[in-house]
Amino acid sequence: MGASHTFRVWRGLWIIIALFFTAGEAAQAQYALGFNFTSNKKSVKIPFEWHSNLIIVPIRINDSDTLNFILDTGISMTLLTDPKAAAGLGLHYTRQVNVIGVGDGDPLKASIAINNRIFVPGGIEARGHNIVVLSEDILQLSSYVGMPVHGIFGFDLFKNFVVKIDFRQKEITLYKPEHYQYRGKGEKIPIVVEDTKPYLYAKAIYADNREVPIKVILDTGAGHALSLDMGTHEEIQLPDKIIRAQLGRGLNGVITGSVGRLEKLKFVSYELQNVITSFPDTNSMAAQIARKLDRQGNIGCELLKRFTVVIDYSRNYVVLKPVKKMYKESFERDMSGLEVRAKGEKFNSFVIDKLEDGSPGDVAGLKPGDEIIALNGKMTSALRLSDILKTFQKGEGKEIKIFVKRGNEFFFTSFFLKRMI
Repeated sequence: MGASHTFRVWRGLWIIIALFFTAGEAAQAQYALGFNFTSNKKSVKIPFEWHSNLIIVPIRINDSDTLNFILDTGISMTLLTDPKAAAGLGLHYTRQVNVIGVGDGDPLKASIAINNRIFVPGGIEARGHNIVVLSEDILQLSSYVGMPVHGIFGFDLFKNFVVKIDFRQKEITLYKPEHYQYRGKGEKIPIVVEDTKPYLYAKAIYADNREVPIKVILDTGAGHALSLDMGTHEEIQLPDKIIRAQLGRGLNGVITGSVGRLEKLKFVSYELQNVITSFPDTNSMAAQIARKLDRQGNIGCELLKRFTVVIDYSRNYVVLKPVKKMYKESFERDMSGLEVRAKGEKFNSFVIDKLEDGSPGDVAGLKPGDEIIALNGKMTSALRLSDILKTFQKGEGKEIKIFVKRGNEFFFTSFFLKRMI
């Protein structure tokens, strides 16, 4: 491999949001990529899986079996986060880079693999494609999502096609821009594509009716609803009621901050109320990058799933068409206080990773490391992580009956869900 170089990564709330190369050749290589239809079709449909508010797309690399990648509007290259998956892909590495991410710790090594073929179901292919391969699965995406996840991609699809995301049907439709014109209902909202990421303008409205203009990334690679960065606008402040939380994990550490409710979020004629909002700590790399890039935060899939979304980079707009049932659904967060991760070869073993102090789960005597065996009478081996998370997010006052394993002992306990913000 060639000499080692450095590039910076900011991993946002659960998922990577932005990647910055300082390695000249690697930075140039990403723009040589391109996805194309393998036939004369004007559009192609791609089914996806929907877990933990993330879009999981099946792809193949070279002669591989199917791999699962998160679709992210803003990531500027294909990133293989699971180095074990790289073994049988026939990758040709040209250089090594150092990854500097959020938190303390030594840089993480990654390698650049050039001239690959990428296949997406429905008849989409990219040739001569370059891939960044992490040396360690530091992000542990599979554990957070609850199924095998091998990497992240996105920008090269969005720059080549008009992309329609139908969250109800769990289907993406790609259109050739020259054959596409939007004629449906829903509002066209201008976007600005800067450094591979789409931005739109909105207003954050506080309880005292202050309206704060914000510039936010439209981020399909984030599972939360809204994140705002303190210090990027003098009037962005924490709500009166907040809780401290671990917002995510970076390549070099944990991202901490606060979670509260924004009174309203408004863009064009849409107005969403009591939006669960994350506020990364002001000394985090996330906040530092936001200040440098003159933006105030990002909108993720917890909000976007309330719409059918059409994203057109070529014409600089996004269409948001409300899904009636979902649009009016309240924004909720976990009401148990449990952070659960999927473990095991099939990711069907569920372990409590952390508890919020004073939360229902904490008061019920649960502890980190406890394995959840049954939930409300159902064996968790038959559930997905997303099923468990949904159970903890809806129905304040609902009783949760939980059977756990702690070491070699088993015990039963119960608690009632409680809205903490």
